[in-house]
Amino acid sequence: MKSILRYAISLVLAGGLLWFVFKDINLTEMLDRFAQSDWRWIAISCIFLLFAHLLRAWRWGMLMEPLGHKPQLFDAFIAVLTGYFANFIVPRMGEVTRCGTLYRLERIPVNLSFGTVVAERIFDVLILLILIGLNFVLEFERLSTFFTDFFQSKIAGGQQGSGSGMLIFILLAALLVFVGAAFFIYRNVAFRSKMQQNALMQKIIVFAQGMLDGLLSIRKLRNPGLFILATLMIWVMYYLVSYVLFFCIPETSNLGMLAGLTLLVVGSIGMTAPTQGGIGAYHLLVGNVMVLYGLSQNDGITLATFIHGAQMLFMLVVGALAFLYVLIQNKKTLAGESQVSA
Repeated sequence: MKSILRYAISLVLAGGLLWFVFKDINLTEMLDRFAQSDWRWIAISCIFLLFAHLLRAWRWGMLMEPLGHKPQLFDAFIAVLTGYFANFIVPRMGEVTRCGTLYRLERIPVNLSFGTVVAERIFDVLILLILIGLNFVLEFERLSTFFTDFFQSKIAGGQQGSGSGMLIFILLAALLVFVGAAFFIYRNVAFRSKMQQNALMQKIIVFAQGMLDGLLSIRKLRNPGLFILATLMIWVMYYLVSYVLFFCIPETSNLGMLAGLTLLVVGSIGMTAPTQGGIGAYHLLVGNVMVLYGLSQNDGITLATFIHGAQMLFMLVVGALAFLYVLIQNKKTLAGESQVSA
């Protein structure tokens, strides 16, 4: 029931955001413009997207190697594709699905691989923060105006001050409760010992230890330079995935490289929303920020819909094929294991 409720909430949120974005848009006109776009650039964008996921699989393998596991690049690539496929179905399920897929293909423990996924996400967040800082330095006037107007007029309804104060108070209260609970458990030896004897707690400890091993694998990389290079190349590919789609539509073909950087940053923020593949939030943020580069709001939303839609449809098709491959391979693996045990 909890999973169903979480899924229903994400659908309602995505639907509400999409309604808000498209309520004043002529969808027929938008579809006509899509039909007139240059689809060769979409093919190029899809190639960049696949290459980005291949690089992510390669980097993931680097993190698992110090733990005594070296997955085949193709298997890791398939696992990454199924993870992104799952994210478009159930929000935040991609990481778990990716690790589960790799276990099905190569029997690498989920707790170890999940720890490495957390580790690589830390690096991705770091790169995103650097890009946000660089973007604000290069486009400070445009972005400061956008975020101020956007959150005040569209989100806060002119009551930004009181809303921010309440949010800060809630966050501080939650932080104090968490710190207090952690301090109590740390100081109370008897309570901590009793918790460790619980069967569920033991499973949690084992799982957490596996995650910690995955995180610490960063220090044991054989070639940190290749890991950093792969990380940078992933984000270069992400930039190119969206940037080349500017040339599909005449109204956006004259947008520059700084507009591509802004789209990457704002779009990445939108993709973190708790909806399927960032649906709704991506359209809302990218559609509005593109107005700063001379587009009308309709053209900005058209561009956001085009970029997000092209990526989503492509990943749904490729991810579904990867998922079918995993099912077939898993049946073969189970059949082989049953014959060995017999």
